[in-house]
Amino acid sequence: MERSQERNGGEGVAGREPGGEGLRLRREIGLWSAVSLMAGCMIGSGVFMSPQGVLVYMGSPGASLMVWAGCGLLAMMGALCYAELSALVPKSGGEYAYILQIFGSLPAFLVIYTFVLLVRPAAIAAVSLSFAEYAVTPFYPGCSSMPQAVLKGVAASCILLLTLVNCWSSRLATMLVNVCAVAKVFSLLVIVVGGAVVLGQGRGHTETFLLAFHNTTQQAGRIGMAFYQGMWSFDGWNNVNYVVEELKNPKQNLVWAVMIAIPLVTSLYLLVNISYLLVLSPNEILSSDAMAVSWGNQVLGAWAWLVPLAVVLSTFGSANGMFFGGSRVCYVAAREGHMPQLLSMVHVHHLTPTPALMFTTAVALVLVIPGSFSTIVNFLSFLGWITYGTTIGCLLYLRIKKKNLPRPYKVPTIIPVIMLLASLYLVLAPIIDHPQIEFLYIFLFLLSGIPVYFLFVYFHCQPRCLQMATLYLQLLLEVAPTTKNVD
Repeated sequence: MERSQERNGGEGVAGREPGGEGLRLRREIGLWSAVSLMAGCMIGSGVFMSPQGVLVYMGSPGASLMVWAGCGLLAMMGALCYAELSALVPKSGGEYAYILQIFGSLPAFLVIYTFVLLVRPAAIAAVSLSFAEYAVTPFYPGCSSMPQAVLKGVAASCILLLTLVNCWSSRLATMLVNVCAVAKVFSLLVIVVGGAVVLGQGRGHTETFLLAFHNTTQQAGRIGMAFYQGMWSFDGWNNVNYVVEELKNPKQNLVWAVMIAIPLVTSLYLLVNISYLLVLSPNEILSSDAMAVSWGNQVLGAWAWLVPLAVVLSTFGSANGMFFGGSRVCYVAAREGHMPQLLSMVHVHHLTPTPALMFTTAVALVLVIPGSFSTIVNFLSFLGWITYGTTIGCLLYLRIKKKNLPRPYKVPTIIPVIMLLASLYLVLAPIIDHPQIEFLYIFLFLLSGIPVYFLFVYFHCQPRCLQMATLYLQLLLEVAPTTKNVD
């Protein structure tokens, strides 16, 4: 692929094509940036907040650790399946691009409809709320609950700051991902080493492991909800697929990024959970509003302030990765005609997808107002596994119908089969075993995308006022259309 010309210091996701005929994405993400993006998105609020939810649903520490290991295995298998799909459909956009190519326009639109309007903004809102909780906790010592207005205000400030960074420079956003990823791994290592020191001093709750599987739940729905909480901590295993058009040597580097990032994160998560269980009793874990802070108070003493600082850095970096990847999905969908044309444009000076970033910001700010962390996690996971199952179905469909397609990378067929069965289980088990009215609301929201698709995409209904608004906003935001990146 020809390198695009440098413009304004070479920053951004797009560059001017030779001959000045338009803008297109630039391959600026190397292997270690891809590893940082994947690991950085996964290591966020989840490992500091989800262990409590996993233990609540599973009922025992031993079963909780098995869920964490199972989540890492599922993330690994899913990422390997996505790597094969990326080799067959080398486009940014992740699930949306694969479903569009294989199952057609309507299913792809429903994916992007839920992703852009709910899934990604809600994920950013959830991570920003956890950022706010840990950022505010040191200023309210001894308080059982922080003022909600303060929490929401800090979460909104986090979102707006990340919007500014991502709109100003994609290279700056990538550097922030890398720096935060290093800080996250270091903070998790501190927790791991702290647990080992407590064990070496003979102060650990070793009796927890003697009755590790006592009181383990047998309910399929509760096990599914426990996986929802655990998989939230691995959310981001597919983030590099969203930016494939910006990845150097994608057919090789994507697989290597998966093989490095996910085993690293899984190992750290298991060791961190063991450290929590050594320092805190199950009852202390269940009763704590900020579990990592409780751990720090018992182990680090005067240095306990390092824990909320580490969580703040982790959640900030994770939210930044979600902005970086999520805006690209919105941008790609608009380029394909499934979102307003304005969202497919990039800033002519900073070369960033500014309209897509601003739209994601607006929806995330709205969702911060009524949102709570645990509720958002459960229902985002439910929607996510519907999408993952459909995407894995794409791979199995290609295995059956397009056997002779050239495949530079191929996973054993048993892996996508296991992933598809796991997706069905994680979607159906909570509905059957623990039905909630919110699941119905999600299905109704998904179905509402069908009339929207036929009105605005299939029949191309474009109100005059929308066209005029696009023109004025294009001039106001100084953005221009892009062309596709072709290998």
